[in-house]
Amino acid sequence: MIALLVCAPTLALVTLALPVWFDFPTGVAERFALVLRADLVVALWVVIAIRMVAKVRFESKDDNAGSAFGAPSARLAVPAAFLQNTLEQAFIAFVGHLALATVEGEAPLAYVLGSVALFCLGRATFLLGYPHGAGGRAFGVATTALPSLGAYTWVIIAIVRDLIGMA
Repeated sequence: MIALLVCAPTLALVTLALPVWFDFPTGVAERFALVLRADLVVALWVVIAIRMVAKVRFESKDDNAGSAFGAPSARLAVPAAFLQNTLEQAFIAFVGHLALATVEGEAPLAYVLGSVALFCLGRATFLLGYPHGAGGRAFGVATTALPSLGAYTWVIIAIVRDLIGMA
């Protein structure tokens, strides 16, 4: 619930305010370029997670053989879980953001930028809360996932609207 109370006003504010302050691109190629550039920040979280796993593997004889040869040690378990979850969330976010780039107007692009900022907050709080169990991870995972859910919903509504308009 707290994540929703953070995400909803943040996304509403950026969606309404950023188009007033900035001129967003209107061409399809430029829209995709903006989203891909913004999503480099999302990809950076994947790089951070990969680096965390690599660091443990490099320093730990129990883990440097690789995941194909055994379960992760206790030292590697959290970084490996963080990497797995971050990969999943990043993929979902990338698809939602790219799909939003196909929706007309400046607001969808502003929403993407807000989503990227919330992705960062979500990943940081997810990682910090991980050692504290499901309750410790809840805010982070919700703050990461809710903007993606909103993006998918927005795109689906746009598709339905377009289909109804074609009929």
